[in-house]
Amino acid sequence: MALLGTMYTPSQLWRGLRRGIQRPAFFLQECNRLYNRRLYRTDFNTEGDDFMAEDWDNLILLDACRYDLFDSEIDDDAFPGTLEHRQSRGSHTVEFLQGNFAGKEFLDTVYVTASPQLYRWSEKIDATFHDVIEVWKRDWNDEHGTVMPETMAEYGIEVAEVYPHKRLILHFMQPHYPFIDAPSLNVGQRLDGADERDIWGHLRDGDMSVSADRIWQAYRNNLRLTFPSVRALIDGLSGRTVVSSDHGNMIGERSSPIPIQEWGHPPGTYTDELVTVPWQVIPASNRREIHSEQPRCRPRVCGTEEVDGVARDRLRALGYQE
Repeated sequence: MALLGTMYTPSQLWRGLRRGIQRPAFFLQECNRLYNRRLYRTDFNTEGDDFMAEDWDNLILLDACRYDLFDSEIDDDAFPGTLEHRQSRGSHTVEFLQGNFAGKEFLDTVYVTASPQLYRWSEKIDATFHDVIEVWKRDWNDEHGTVMPETMAEYGIEVAEVYPHKRLILHFMQPHYPFIDAPSLNVGQRLDGADERDIWGHLRDGDMSVSADRIWQAYRNNLRLTFPSVRALIDGLSGRTVVSSDHGNMIGERSSPIPIQEWGHPPGTYTDELVTVPWQVIPASNRREIHSEQPRCRPRVCGTEEVDGVARDRLRALGYQE
């Protein structure tokens, strides 16, 4: 119990025991997580690659895009270059952020993001960029419950003009749910108003009212809808561009070491479907001259608007449960 006490608070233990009794799949998932994260001695996948040490001027992250999906959908004419793959440091965005950014300074980099996760966990991650552009705070689409890909492309072009001598990270929300052209499947629309589970939780617990094929199609279509915006960025940005992802997504494949079916992208689950991500390198004839400068702001410091509640609401719309 002493070891468990270092990992969980008493309330977390009690809540976890209740959930494990009610939903055995949750208990088994937690066992796999304890194994993969070495009894929570690590915060992320330590076998993953350091994305910030790679050679790029622009890093376009397609949230929750697994390698095999990208490989099957990519058009060589639309995306010139070479498709490689990398191993992510996380099966979840927060793990990815911790594994690549935590406690470090990137004064030559501007992070443009549709995800509230860096803001939500900024104190824990404690990363410093030259600037952080929080698109989720400025141009959220209420109808679809996300930041649309075309919005991210517009911000990317504008930020590149403002910061011509910085590396750019452009973190799209797609193909991560919500599913833009299949709103009936979106995780923000609970099957029961009193039920905290999202669609992935229902599927993990054995509710197969929605087929895996239908979810895969919606997931694939989210990626397809994003490609024109990614192409616009490739055409509009100078320098060496890489298209990648923070993590993948599972659609009913088996986890390990306990071979339970998994859905979505639970943290601490380092399967190929979750940590093998695309690394599409777009050739560049001219490279940007990159300079480091003192930071413009940090996520929780810039501005005076109280946005904690907004961040939580938007994370819930994206399927994250606190």
